[in-house]
Amino acid sequence: MTSVSTPDDVLDTAVALADEIGWRNVTAQAIGARLGGGPGLVIAHYRDLDAIADAWFSRALADALSVPADPALPFEQRLAHVFGRWLDALAPHRQASLDMIRGKLYPSHPHHWVPLVFNLSRLVQWMLDAASCEAAGRRRQATEVMVSALVPVALWRWKRGDDEAVKDFVVDKLARMERRLDRVFPSRTLDPLSREAGEESATP
Repeated sequence: MTSVSTPDDVLDTAVALADEIGWRNVTAQAIGARLGGGPGLVIAHYRDLDAIADAWFSRALADALSVPADPALPFEQRLAHVFGRWLDALAPHRQASLDMIRGKLYPSHPHHWVPLVFNLSRLVQWMLDAASCEAAGRRRQATEVMVSALVPVALWRWKRGDDEAVKDFVVDKLARMERRLDRVFPSRTLDPLSREAGEESATP
């Protein structure tokens, strides 16, 4: 291969190597050698292997967001659509994807733990936006927390390979989530700040 690399070249090569030898054994030297050069071809685009893992999950998210959910569907089904597409995007490199997550959780990598939490938060935010989540205020916050808790559970089940069963599980959990939130927050879009502003404007 050419000794000039692009970010996509590095990412594709890293994921392919992970499929062959396991993510734990992938190094900048190995990626650079596969690209026809040295580790400089990798360092030119990514600060470390964790950044490559982040790029892989960002690509999967972009794939998930590329096909909008049917706006006629209920919110929980729209969200399940986005969630399912994200898993489908990761599925061709399932083991590599799971190993990347495990790598972020290594006891020797505490500097990856906090970014992982923020990455999960961003993932959920994008999924909710793509599903046209109309919840606001405390209901929105509760939705974010519950979906964030669902992601690792779904991934744990997904590692076994029964994708359709995992998608059914996600659909069921999201439907239960919405019913529970409907009981606690009867109005799906009520924003306490907006309500307070409306009350003040109505004051003579």
